Amino acid sequence: MKKLIALLMVAVMAFVTVGCGSDGQQVTELERVKAAGKIVFGTEGTWSPWTFHDENDRLTGYDIEVARLVAEKLGVEAEFVEGEWDGLLAGVDAGRYDTMANGVEVTEERSEKYDFSDPYLYIRTAIIVSGDNTDINSFEDLNGKTTANTISSTYAKLAESYGATATGVDDLNQTIELLLAGRVDATLNAEVTFYDYLSQHPDANIRIADLTEEASLVCFPFRKGEDTSLIDAVNAALAEIADEGKISELSLRFFGSDMTKE
Repeated sequence: MKKLIALLMVAVMAFVTVGCGSDGQQVTELERVKAAGKIVFGTEGTWSPWTFHDENDRLTGYDIEVARLVAEKLGVEAEFVEGEWDGLLAGVDAGRYDTMANGVEVTEERSEKYDFSDPYLYIRTAIIVSGDNTDINSFEDLNGKTTANTISSTYAKLAESYGATATGVDDLNQTIELLLAGRVDATLNAEVTFYDYLSQHPDANIRIADLTEEASLVCFPFRKGEDTSLIDAVNAALAEIADEGKISELSLRFFGSDMTKE
């Protein structure tokens, strides 16, 4: 019985001290990250120019390089864990990642579940169709059509809101393959992603049919909670590197234009 009581007391003490330092004081999210010496980002690694591997197999991209600069300002390393889009936000939920570096757009639905950093890019969504498609010239024309997108993405949900049926895909290359093969009518994606793809595949028979009028905000998502120490530190870091002109430089480098201002 004494042994059982002792084991129960150990379990209770372990529960009480979760999130606390060695002196029993509550540890903030920022202190936790600094103590670990790293901030962990979930990312796809297959979505150029946001997050991809270069010819030397080095992970890079706009989001990746912004994340590295933020980590540097925080005085820690940036660690990237790659996975498919559908599991990345779940990884933030489960605490496997501190946040995501993957062109995450702020939506009303996501804002109910996550806290977001300040925006570090403003993008518009494009309807991409084959060059021969004359049926789709506006978002309203998506009604009754098929699109290809990762199912849980904002692009798929936007397409469905206009009456389209979304087909799930893993990455942009697969998306364009389905489009060019005539297996889907369109895909929705970031305007900059379209131009990046076209720069690498200049002969691709695709075009932009329409663009959203308002720009979406690209931010780092965090688990919702009262402790905003890490978000505050990330926002301060973003402000610093923006003042230094580094975010604009990265936008020009990866997108060919400065999209860091609304």
